[in-house]
Amino acid sequence: MPATTLPPVPHYESASVTQEDIDWADFPIIDISKSSTPEGRAELANIVRDAMRTYGFIYVVNHGLTQAQNDRMVDIADIPFSQVSEDDKRQYASKIKETGSYRGFKPRQFWTIDNGVKDQIEHYNMHHSIVEQQHPKELQPFFPEIRAFAEHCHYKVLHPILRLLALGLELPEEAFIDMFDFDVQGETYMLFMKYFPRSEEDEVKSKNVWMKGHADIGAVSILWSQPVTALQILSPDGKWRYVNHIPNGIIVNIGDTMEMLSGGFYKATIHRVVQPPPDQRGCTRLGLFYFGYPNDDIKLVPMKNSPALQRVGIVRKCADEDAPTMEEMRKARTRTYGTVPLKKTEDGHEEEVSGGVVVKHYN
Repeated sequence: MPATTLPPVPHYESASVTQEDIDWADFPIIDISKSSTPEGRAELANIVRDAMRTYGFIYVVNHGLTQAQNDRMVDIADIPFSQVSEDDKRQYASKIKETGSYRGFKPRQFWTIDNGVKDQIEHYNMHHSIVEQQHPKELQPFFPEIRAFAEHCHYKVLHPILRLLALGLELPEEAFIDMFDFDVQGETYMLFMKYFPRSEEDEVKSKNVWMKGHADIGAVSILWSQPVTALQILSPDGKWRYVNHIPNGIIVNIGDTMEMLSGGFYKATIHRVVQPPPDQRGCTRLGLFYFGYPNDDIKLVPMKNSPALQRVGIVRKCADEDAPTMEEMRKARTRTYGTVPLKKTEDGHEEEVSGGVVVKHYN
C-alpha cells in the first residue's frame, strides 16, 4: 500500500534552549513505557505517589511518539495563531463568560495579570473529540492527526498516570479510569497556547509575571515540553524554581480536581509563567496541552475507601455535601479566572470563591 501523504504545514521555529544559569526544579523523570506491565506499574506507583505528594509534578518520557511526530504537532499547533485571520478568530471566539467553556479562541488581553496589565496569551481550545465544535478551515486538513494526538494523550499518557495515582492511594488501579471516559460528556481539552512578548512597561508593572501562581482546575495536566524557559513551580521550600525542558518529554502536574478526589493526598502544585531569561526574550512560546477533566457528572468528593487516605486523614476544600460536580466547578472557575476582582489575604496573595471553593492566586 502507498504511504499516507500528510498535508503540508508551515514550520514553527522554536527558540533555542537557554544558556543562562538557571535554578531548576528537581522532580522525577518517569519512563511511562514501564506502566505496560504489572511489575512496571508497581515500580512506578511509589515514585509517582511521592512526587505528587511533594511536588505535584513529574516528567514523562518514552510515551510512544517520536521527536518528528512531536515537531509536526508543534507546527500544527501554530496554525490557529499564524494562519487564521483576525476576522475568523473572532468568528470562532470562546464564549467564556456565557458558557464557562474555553472552546475556540481566547484572545490576547482577556485576563488581567496585575496593576492593570493584560495578558499576551492566545489560546485555541478544542474539545478532545475534535469534532464536537466548528473549526477554522485552516485546521480542517489536520483533523485526523489532531484527533490521533488527543487519543494518544488520553490513552497512552493520562490513563497510565491515573492508574499509578490509584495504586498510590492503594485503590484498584482502574479506580479513576471510568471517571475519565473519552466518549462521555465532559470538557477535557486539547489546547494550543501561544505567549507573545510584552512591552518593558508591562514587565515592570507586573514584576515580570506573565501568569500568576495558580493551581489548575482539572485533575491531570499534560504539557508537552517546549524550550522557552518560563514555567516555574512553587517548591516545597517556598522558592520559585524553573521547570527544565526535556526534548520530546512531557510535564505532568496535578490540579485541584485530583486534590479534591484524593482528599488532599495529592497536591495541586502552584505554578506560574514569568518572563523568559535574557537569551530567549522576544521569542514566542508555543505549547501543546491536554487537560484531563473527569466526566461532568462526577461529584468532587474524596475517595474515602482508600486505605492510604484512611491512614493519613482527609483534607477537604469543602464539606462533602457542598462539593461541586466537575461541570459546576469547571464552569465557575472558567468564567471568573482573570476577570473578577480578587481579595487580598494576610500572606500577601489573593483569593476568590468560585463554585463554593476558595481559589488562591499567588503573587
